Amino acid sequence: MRKWLPILVLGLGQFVMVLDGTVMNVSITTVVGDLGTTVSAMQLAIATFTLTMAGFMLAGAGIGDRLGRRRTFVIGGIIYAIGSLTTALAPGFTALFVGWSIIEGLGAVLVIPAIAALAASNYEGRDRALAYGILGGIAGAAAAAGPLIGGWVTTEFSWRWVFAAETIIIVAIILPLTPTIRDGRREPARGRFDFMGVVLSAASMILIVLALVSASTWGIIRPINPPFEVFGFSPVIPIVLIGVLVGWAFFGWERRVSRRGGAPLVGTDLLGIRSLRAGLGSQMVLYFVIAGTFFVLPLYLQTVLGLDAFESGLRMLPMSIAIFVMALAGARLSAKISPRTLIQCGLGLGAGGVLLLLGSVQADARGTLFAIAMAVIGTGLGLAVSQIGNVNLSAADESRSSEIGGLQGTTQNLGSSLGVAIAGSVLFIGLAAAFNVNLAQDPAADKNLQNAARQATASGVQVVSGEQVEVAVTDAGLPPAKVDAVVNAYETSKIQALRAALGIVFVVGLLGLLVTGGLPSAPMGGRGPPSA
Repeated sequence: MRKWLPILVLGLGQFVMVLDGTVMNVSITTVVGDLGTTVSAMQLAIATFTLTMAGFMLAGAGIGDRLGRRRTFVIGGIIYAIGSLTTALAPGFTALFVGWSIIEGLGAVLVIPAIAALAASNYEGRDRALAYGILGGIAGAAAAAGPLIGGWVTTEFSWRWVFAAETIIIVAIILPLTPTIRDGRREPARGRFDFMGVVLSAASMILIVLALVSASTWGIIRPINPPFEVFGFSPVIPIVLIGVLVGWAFFGWERRVSRRGGAPLVGTDLLGIRSLRAGLGSQMVLYFVIAGTFFVLPLYLQTVLGLDAFESGLRMLPMSIAIFVMALAGARLSAKISPRTLIQCGLGLGAGGVLLLLGSVQADARGTLFAIAMAVIGTGLGLAVSQIGNVNLSAADESRSSEIGGLQGTTQNLGSSLGVAIAGSVLFIGLAAAFNVNLAQDPAADKNLQNAARQATASGVQVVSGEQVEVAVTDAGLPPAKVDAVVNAYETSKIQALRAALGIVFVVGLLGLLVTGGLPSAPMGGRGPPSA
């Protein structure tokens, strides 16, 4: 128990971090009612939480290198606990925004890279592979079980209790047990902290993520409802390109700092390591699949099948169990099978599970096929997750583990943002287009109704239940025949759009196999990172 206590403490910290985001998603409508705010305001809060982590993850890793990973873990945990308590007691949206989106996000950027670095410094060889498997399994299980836990607590008690419980877990369990974790060795700081690197990396990530998260409401190419247009087009792609240019400038600045003998935020030499590039690329694809699938599933379960948050979590439970079990099994298999094979099998199974899920997304529930799809997706994701951490952190000396942890956190958040943004854009844009096509094919829909529908959907369509659509169009004064036409067209279009969103997740999962070629082709279960 003494041997594995450090990874359990780190895993508990990771569980809290992952659970936090899923709870807010499943509780959004309840939070809106409790705080007297709007769904759009809550979407801003969720997007800002992701932006904070993506934009400052590398800075968190750099701070860990200077202060020490364990000390940074403690400081980040304290900040996170303050944010959780502020969220739990929030009297209004502003307090929630500050506590959750900003304070918790800043705590996470210190904790997440430290978790990866401390796991590397406390375990070696096969134990390290198993430790990363445990972390991966805990992260996957927390993400999948989050809707179940959050839905139950929100339904039976209050969403506030989740954040209060997070504060108690950090203060009463994680922080007191932190001394059992051995701190890793670190090189003395060679110069001033790289503040310019922080500004450039944060600006790059914020621009890219903000644009991609907003793609579903701004439009990708054709403007839907953007704050401004660029030569008649949506600003999404131009902002992404600006973010890429800022990122290019960031890496140029980091190379300049290195040449001058300073301490860059991240050593650009790391990206010259083939296995690390392949590992980070695989991780981005993996979290694209996870986030994209998790974005679509609750919408299907709640707006098509009419399930509540708790029932939705139960339907997703096979995936949660499979991820956790296969993450642990994958850590054992790594002693005999190469990471390349395991990750390729994992991504292949994950994509195959999404394909099965496509077949189960119908107006009538196909419970058996859905459960099988969940289990297959979980099996694949668990296998892949079990290998990513060990591949990445074994690519360089242990003293570089904080830098790699920061790169992992950045890649993970970018992949998640891409998954939600692209799957969401396909869903919302596809829903509007399909709705107008399907409505035009209904004999009860005359030209006046079709024109009114096109005008109403010009700025996008929200995903809601059929009952909500029926109430809205009935209140608008439409006769029963036209009400039925609108509801039937909307429900049919929603199924088509949900399947299209899952289709893009499937395609990206398959294409992700192309980035796995540089992964290690020999078993790594007994091998740690190379020595300096």
